[in-house]
Amino acid sequence: MVRHGTFAYTWDIVGDPGAAARIAELGIDTVTLQAAYHAVRAITPWHPRHRVIHAEHAAAYFRMRPERWAQLRPPVPAWGVEHGDRFGAASAALAVEGLRVEAWLVLTHSSAVGAAAPEVTVRNAYGERYPYALCPSHQLVRDYALTLVSEVCEQYDVAALMLEACGWLGFEHGSHHEKTAGADLSAGARTLLSICFCTACRTALGAEAEGLAREVRAAVDGEIQRGVPATLPAVRARPLFAHRAAVIGDLVRQAAALAGGREVLLMAADDPWLTGPDVGLDLGSFRAPVDAYVLKCWGDPEAAASQIKAAASRTTVPLVANVSVLEEPWEGVARLVAAGASQIRHYHAGLASPARLDRLRAAVRETGQENP
Repeated sequence: MVRHGTFAYTWDIVGDPGAAARIAELGIDTVTLQAAYHAVRAITPWHPRHRVIHAEHAAAYFRMRPERWAQLRPPVPAWGVEHGDRFGAASAALAVEGLRVEAWLVLTHSSAVGAAAPEVTVRNAYGERYPYALCPSHQLVRDYALTLVSEVCEQYDVAALMLEACGWLGFEHGSHHEKTAGADLSAGARTLLSICFCTACRTALGAEAEGLAREVRAAVDGEIQRGVPATLPAVRARPLFAHRAAVIGDLVRQAAALAGGREVLLMAADDPWLTGPDVGLDLGSFRAPVDAYVLKCWGDPEAAASQIKAAASRTTVPLVANVSVLEEPWEGVARLVAAGASQIRHYHAGLASPARLDRLRAAVRETGQENP
């Protein structure tokens, strides 16, 4: 039997007396509920009081206790139904319906915090900042991320923590008006533009830092100006991978210590080159107290199943498949379970049309629902 859950935003639930029951009717038993989240524009098809939410900046949706925060702190939301504790209200409504709640925490993705403290953001090989990307090499950023974790754990009786952006974000982001497609950047160039060379990362990389930055600039310029595909030998990236794994591992270990026995689920990918909401790791060698890795299984079902199977062959840590009901075609949940996924999280109950929710229900029926 397989546990099924779904993602949800607090604004899907707060102010809608029927929302929690509607989610429970899907057949799932777990809701991954937004506790700290980045900027987004979202449709709310079912809410009685609003249709479109424009979250203009990253925000904390739990009760803010100002005395707990140091130099970096998340803003509070000014959208949706007014409420001083949106996470608490939403999680209480879900609990009434017998649903298990996981706190969904986005740790290092915040344009608001990055704008207030640009010195702790990711800096590429050209010295340019990515204001949406907080670099976890900085102690201030780690303190900020761990305060997000501790504030949720101290104030709410949640079953688990879902950690998103528990490392570096990179070049891929999608700005308000993105104008980068015309350069025809390859995946390799985008990967190299995602490497951080801020002061803290340069210190960690030591003597390797400046030479690596020069190689990155040369490779990217060679592609965009002369059409030579941007690559970097894997051997040159070993210090970078070691640095990233050490920082992410330390952050996860400290988060797990604060979790107080709650499960820690880490959004990850089995590729140390990757940056983004799913941290890039070598799952075969990464060592941290993680109860499960959450692998994004959006897009092609065959590729998703192959990803799960490959990861299952390299780690004994349980795997959670994050599948999207928002894409076409949307199928293959049974194949993910057969490939090695022990749990499914469906993205996303609040954003889906009736037809998509019907497909979610069918997937739950097909692979079974564990009710511990």
